[in-house]
Amino acid sequence: MSSNIVTAIYIAASVLFILSLGGLSNQESAKRAVWFGIVGMALAVFATIFGPQVTSYEWLIPMIAVGAVIGAVVAHRVEMTGMPQLVAALHSFVGLAAVFIGINSELSPPTGLVGAEIIIHEVEIFLGVFIGAVTTTGSVIAFGKLSGVIDGKPLALPARNLLNLIAVGACIWLGFMFMSHAGIWTLYLMTAIAFIFGAHLVLAIGGADMPVVVSMLNSYSGWAAAATGFLLGNDLLIVTGALVGASGAILSYIMCRAMNRNFLSVILGGWGTTTGAQQEVDGEMIATDVASVAADMQDAQSVIIVPGYGMAVAQAQGAVSEITRRLRDQGKSVRFAIHPVAGRLPGHMNVLLAEAKVPYDIVLEMDEINADFPNTDMVIILGANDIVNPAAQDDPNSPIAGMPVLEVWKARQVIISKRGQGRGYSGIENPLFFKDNSRMLYGDAKASLDQLLGNITT
Repeated sequence: MSSNIVTAIYIAASVLFILSLGGLSNQESAKRAVWFGIVGMALAVFATIFGPQVTSYEWLIPMIAVGAVIGAVVAHRVEMTGMPQLVAALHSFVGLAAVFIGINSELSPPTGLVGAEIIIHEVEIFLGVFIGAVTTTGSVIAFGKLSGVIDGKPLALPARNLLNLIAVGACIWLGFMFMSHAGIWTLYLMTAIAFIFGAHLVLAIGGADMPVVVSMLNSYSGWAAAATGFLLGNDLLIVTGALVGASGAILSYIMCRAMNRNFLSVILGGWGTTTGAQQEVDGEMIATDVASVAADMQDAQSVIIVPGYGMAVAQAQGAVSEITRRLRDQGKSVRFAIHPVAGRLPGHMNVLLAEAKVPYDIVLEMDEINADFPNTDMVIILGANDIVNPAAQDDPNSPIAGMPVLEVWKARQVIISKRGQGRGYSGIENPLFFKDNSRMLYGDAKASLDQLLGNITT
């Protein structure tokens, strides 16, 4: 296959990737957008394999086959609750590939480079390996925190910000030495420091900030891919990497705004770093049962459902969808309130509700629905904690102080579906559970909702 044909296919794939990103902005076009991405990637792989730069298939074809089988099996087995972990793991693969490609490019440099071209090539190697190494270990730590293998609490080492600055400064110094031809050992040492820096960077971030971290690592993986594209002279990698890097950065910025934080504050510590004494929570959690909730629901005319990670764990979205349908058939107003960082992955709750065929016009973002809670008869919270925590507004010493939250406590009645009396993923106490208008419905969310369905007339 000639280079001109490869270029034409790469342009077509780039267009498909852009259409894919654009189509993911709403539910109606999302499925079509996913297929755009699949076809674009298939074209890109095909053109690369059969392009003029590939001359041997002895190892390439078997490795592609093995990778495809492993990917298909893992993707088929993973549940929606494991999707954040899977995304984090895949980010680590992108970063590690950038590291290997960068080091290989130094070991086997392209011929014919002279003058400024050599300097540019060495800068590309340095940036690609550095970003790739940070992405690799950062993604591994994010995977560990999301899966519960690593404690979700932030690792607060003494002078951790100074340690990070020293690590970055050492990498820059080694970069200058590398470009001064001090030896490949400078690249190896920089890679090792970048690995440690990436791990420490994410270890210092609390588990509650993981949705932002996943988005941030998505951006890093994109820039690592773009740097790899420059190394390989592959225009498609440059375009695709820039798309992923820019979209991930924009999403991280949007999510940080939703938490009333700037990006730097999340990277330098995130939640859980306040030192003041938090306000004491008075009162007790009052339990309720399915029959009482069903009776109150029959009396309510307006209901808002707030989904959280607990709904994903229980796989209760199907039951939620059926309850919604029955209540709407009775003429009641039923809507969903989605916080930007609900769940452990950007858009996690939106995907679950779309999967369960919940009408998307009743799924509203926090800014669209927050003012409606005072006029709402009942709020049902399914496994959410921090995004409905009034301490964000009432307690200046709370680790989430200043974070915009769903003001569910302003409704006439609040039902919290929860497995037990634990504090949730971030370990922050929630005064909402102790308010007079709140009732705790303990147990598995799906089991509770299935029982609730039996008490709702059709």
